[in-house]
Amino acid sequence: MKILAFDIGGTEIKYALCDENFNLTEKKSVPTNACEGGARIIERIVEIIKIHSDIDRIGISTAGQVDSKKGEIIFATDSIPGYTGTKIKEIIESETGIPAAVENDVNSAAIGEAVFGAAKDCDSFICLTYGTGIGGAIYLDGKLFTGSSFSAGEFGHMVTHAGGISCTCGGCGCYEAYASVSALVKAVEKKTGKSLNGREIFENFGNPVIRNVIDGWIDEIVVGLKGLVHIFNPALIVAGGGIMNEQYIIDEINIRLQKELMPSFKSVKVVKAEMGNDANKIGAAFLASKIK
Repeated sequence: MKILAFDIGGTEIKYALCDENFNLTEKKSVPTNACEGGARIIERIVEIIKIHSDIDRIGISTAGQVDSKKGEIIFATDSIPGYTGTKIKEIIESETGIPAAVENDVNSAAIGEAVFGAAKDCDSFICLTYGTGIGGAIYLDGKLFTGSSFSAGEFGHMVTHAGGISCTCGGCGCYEAYASVSALVKAVEKKTGKSLNGREIFENFGNPVIRNVIDGWIDEIVVGLKGLVHIFNPALIVAGGGIMNEQYIIDEINIRLQKELMPSFKSVKVVKAEMGNDANKIGAAFLASKIK
């Protein structure tokens, strides 16, 4: 079986061919051009699919909240205008005649990590990605938990600071407003006057002011994880996003989190995601392979 797997993000549409052993080849990407809207994104996906005439299945990982049964976007922010309500599966199958699976990006990543990556020997874990915002996924008893309306795992919008700073969701005091990479970037700029990205911040790790900001940011990460561990009692937390390649962050999260947990929860371990940028595509391909 040959699968064409996509990962639709706000900046790029990444795609690759996937064989029966879930090896990815011919990895490519095109600009999302999100400002053109959701309909144009799906048109671009269809154009790419039609170039590959020998495809058996299509797997799509995408930003936004996804009804994975219908394969449509339940809700998406204005970062992709007009994306909410887009019937991705229906459009693609109608245009190409090829069966398609559609899932939220972090859920897809969690499946990739569960089957092939950091959580392959674990039945119950939670997955968080730290980037512009914070995405989440819940894997319980060997299954992805999506909630009553396919929207479970919005960890970035749990409130960790009542009455706190405003968030992109319209609320105040949300986890991602304090613990996302965007929050770290803003905090460093406030303290130093320098606009640095995540990589540049860690290149200046020796600067005591920046080091202090990083440590405060890690404390914010732990605040959210403490609540999640006490709710879900996971065996494992998989932390994704490029920033989590910094071993200092993973080590400090584990040390500090242990100090915050009740004794019966201390068996949990935080690890960085292993699949990197391929997790979403592999997870989507795996789902596509299960289409009957």
